[in-house]
Amino acid sequence: MSQLIDELEKEHVFIAELLTKAKKAGVTSKDGLDQLLSAKVMLLTHLKKEDTKLYPILKSAAERNKDLQQTLDLFAKDMNETSKAAVQFFEKYSRGGEGNEFARDFGRLYSTLQTRMRKEENTLYKEYIKLNP
Repeated sequence: MSQLIDELEKEHVFIAELLTKAKKAGVTSKDGLDQLLSAKVMLLTHLKKEDTKLYPILKSAAERNKDLQQTLDLFAKDMNETSKAAVQFFEKYSRGGEGNEFARDFGRLYSTLQTRMRKEENTLYKEYIKLNP
């Protein structure tokens, strides 16, 4: 497997673990809030790595592959929605949160990120591996 893809998949696991730890600790606690903020930093770092190392290769290949271009277009649209949801969540809870509203918002964000990560691993990462075995 590609070293980049291995790194990105490990980061997916780490982000999910940080979010789970934040939820378990509760973002009203210092530990929970620290975990939540660490998840935010890790997510931003991960996205930057994808933007600088993954997508340029895929975009270059998409110039010669209409199907890949369509896939990238769909992922870009989905990413805009995912990013918006993540930004709203982290802005809202950057100083903590609790109760049913937090639980609902957290569940929505966690589900959104898990779905996105699974789609990336099953589609984009496999396309990248085809190009860079």
